[in-house]
Amino acid sequence: MAARAEALAQLRAACDAARSWDVVVIGGGATGLGCAVDAASRGYSTLLLEAHDFAKGTSSRATKLIHGGVRYLAQGNLSLVREALAERAVLLDNAPHLVRPLRFVVPSFRWHQMPMLGAGLGFYDLLAGRHSLGHSRLLGRSATLAALPGVREQGLHGGIAYWDAQFDDAALALALAGTVADLGSLALNYCAVEGLRKDGGQVVGVDARDGLAGDVLSIRARAVINATGVWADTVRSLDQPGRRALIRPSQGVHLVVDGDFLAGDNALLVPETDDGRVLFVIPWYGKLVIGTTDTPRDDLPLEPRALESEIDFILDTAGRYLARPPRREDVRSVFAGLRPLVGGDGGGRTASLSREHRVDVSDSGLVTITGGKWTTYRRMAIDAVDLAAARAGLPRRPSATLRRRLHGWGSGDARLDLARSQPVPDDDAVLRAVGETQAATVEDVLARRYRTLFLDAALAAAEAPRVARVMAAALGRNAAWVDAQVAEFEATAKGYRVSAGSAGVGL
Repeated sequence: MAARAEALAQLRAACDAARSWDVVVIGGGATGLGCAVDAASRGYSTLLLEAHDFAKGTSSRATKLIHGGVRYLAQGNLSLVREALAERAVLLDNAPHLVRPLRFVVPSFRWHQMPMLGAGLGFYDLLAGRHSLGHSRLLGRSATLAALPGVREQGLHGGIAYWDAQFDDAALALALAGTVADLGSLALNYCAVEGLRKDGGQVVGVDARDGLAGDVLSIRARAVINATGVWADTVRSLDQPGRRALIRPSQGVHLVVDGDFLAGDNALLVPETDDGRVLFVIPWYGKLVIGTTDTPRDDLPLEPRALESEIDFILDTAGRYLARPPRREDVRSVFAGLRPLVGGDGGGRTASLSREHRVDVSDSGLVTITGGKWTTYRRMAIDAVDLAAARAGLPRRPSATLRRRLHGWGSGDARLDLARSQPVPDDDAVLRAVGETQAATVEDVLARRYRTLFLDAALAAAEAPRVARVMAAALGRNAAWVDAQVAEFEATAKGYRVSAGSAGVGL
């Protein structure tokens, strides 16, 4: 991927030449990046525009799983589970440097749970078919204790082990952006679409503002795809104000604690929480990610904050299963993300809404892709690009992403070791983030190029001044920029910390 200044220069040159792109994608999260890779893989000239940083929103705040979805199996959504399990296999083939198999263990404290869980996870294996990562199996009490060092022993009867996969969501997003560049197309962050260009009532491009320089670029396109996740309705309103909302956002919260609360390489799954969901305790970069919640929201903050009740819920639920229950003071970081659930008809709980995606096209030709999840991003992209290409009259070409290896594949030093602690970026790593991945702020480096903010918010805040100074030297910024960046990052990092008292994190 080119440095941001180089990518912006390419876009300006295209605008000056009145070049028309085949496909413009709005949104640099999982769905938008997937659409851009898919379109570019078909040979369409493709431009992706992201208003903030790649994966700034929901796509860097996932549960870090590439999975079929045990919860959706319980809901009877077999088609979604089957599709997701097939896509899990595709990602393991195309991005083995970013995705790895992970064994889960479901501890059982009630005898009657074992047959039911065994049957359900056996069916999960059956749906995976030839894509299975390993068969589920019953574990006795001693085997469960060995698999989950740190699980509560009192009342434990045994457990069931099964296989899924885990990943680094922000790293996969950046790999997709790199793949767009590898395919000869362009992905640019900090370039917000502020309007849709129309001719004869049809969308023929976008107006986008460079978020760093402030000027507006007029961009021509044959097809425009709105892939902005929970903000999809905001872009739809640029096309037709007052349209009925498609999205009902739901907030998911995760806590991060030290890895010694559950030692070993296996993840723990709580099969049913008090709110009817499942809860994961997942080893990730030497820490444990615990989550998630499901809380409806009516607003769309760029930095959603965990509610006190969500923090308490996760700690209380995890504490029932761990020998040493984590407390507020043990939380290294708390992060929240907004799910773009397809709803919009009012009423009901968000936990019951579909994670399946939906593709709409307006009378003016704007294509909107909503819903879905990280695991199925590639299938979502195929559907969106198929419709956009047909609507725009582009040459009919099939998707070429089934066996498309993602950026960094085969590079030994690019393989992520999710089982070991992630180091804090040294000065050279910061310079590479600026020069190779369009990192423009301290948060870009410490939240998404490296996951320091998500792993230990206090440590990230302590590293911010050094990172800002290194970036300033590379970008030609002055001392005032350094001070502003440090202040902004410290304010952001404060929202990722949990106080020991009742004040905690709030909206």
